[in-house]
Amino acid sequence: MEVVNTIVFLGTGNLSNTGSFYRDLIGLELFRDQGKCQIFFTAGGGMIGFCDHLQVNPGENNPIITLLTEEVDEFYEKLTELGFECTEPTVNEKFNIYHFFTKDPDGYRLEIQRFLDR
Repeated sequence: MEVVNTIVFLGTGNLSNTGSFYRDLIGLELFRDQGKCQIFFTAGGGMIGFCDHLQVNPGENNPIITLLTEEVDEFYEKLTELGFECTEPTVNEKFNIYHFFTKDPDGYRLEIQRFLDR
């Protein structure tokens, strides 16, 4: 037996807006548009999908969608220029990361981060 990949599915209230956010603003490549779900590649082979038939259920701090990049500051500048509310990029010594948080169109907590020991 072998697991060959993963997809995490989350609900969306507006598949078009969410798809545009992850495709056009964040730069994820669309793997498959199933009509009610859009699935995006993430680096390293994983995938994330958003479906309009699933309940949108963001909590205060979860789930957290974390996207890894070496360009944390560039993503911060782009998203803040477009009017997204973001925390300031900061070093988190506990986890040895540099990151910031924002929210996607459905209110999910989105973290843009890089590991500092790489």
